[in-house]
Amino acid sequence: MVATTTSDRIQNENDYSAATTTTADTSPWTHVLFETSTGIFCIELYYKHAPRTCYNLAALAHAGYYDSTMFHRIVRDFMIQGGDPTGTGRGGESIFGKGKLEDEITRNLKHTGAGVVAMANSGQPNSNGSQFYITLQPTPWLDGKHSIFGRISHGMGVIQRMGMVATDANDRPLQPVTIHSARPFRGVPPSLLQLPPTGAIRSSASNNTALSSSNTKRIANEDDENDNEE
Repeated sequence: MVATTTSDRIQNENDYSAATTTTADTSPWTHVLFETSTGIFCIELYYKHAPRTCYNLAALAHAGYYDSTMFHRIVRDFMIQGGDPTGTGRGGESIFGKGKLEDEITRNLKHTGAGVVAMANSGQPNSNGSQFYITLQPTPWLDGKHSIFGRISHGMGVIQRMGMVATDANDRPLQPVTIHSARPFRGVPPSLLQLPPTGAIRSSASNNTALSSSNTKRIANEDDENDNEE
């Protein structure tokens, strides 16, 4: 795990301060590129709206924290969830240490369509760690409950394919959906410069059936249901 000692956490706080100082050498990370068993996708970070949350994902990616982890929960027409190094839905912590990443919720960012990226939590305020989710269609009931910090800028087709994989009764993929690597960039990753960006994707009510009751539950780390916060 990262940031497990006081000195580590002080260093991470100092790194955060340096990384969010807008100079040529320490400008914020703006994108995180994921290479997965399904394909490549990229998250554009909303670092002006959620600077600490964006830094958290980017710094964890920079440290290799997400490498060889899985998307452990996939709910068709709802979302995909990953970022837990244990693969159980109960693990993971922020770059700042356990319980050190507060919510950054703004009414300017909402779950308006597919490709919204936000933090999973334990159902309690300020309980963010390393787990995140990506929406597959609008999920307005999650507004104000989770820190939105980015969107899929490239590779939405990859996300949609992930959302179609076969799962068991607990929404776990029958075949692993693996993150091979995740790396942060300042600016669009060079390998993506020749590719068209992902456009805004919204689901039309006329083209989608209503979400089932199992899909409308909030996003949470699985340990919340076991009264064992991450």
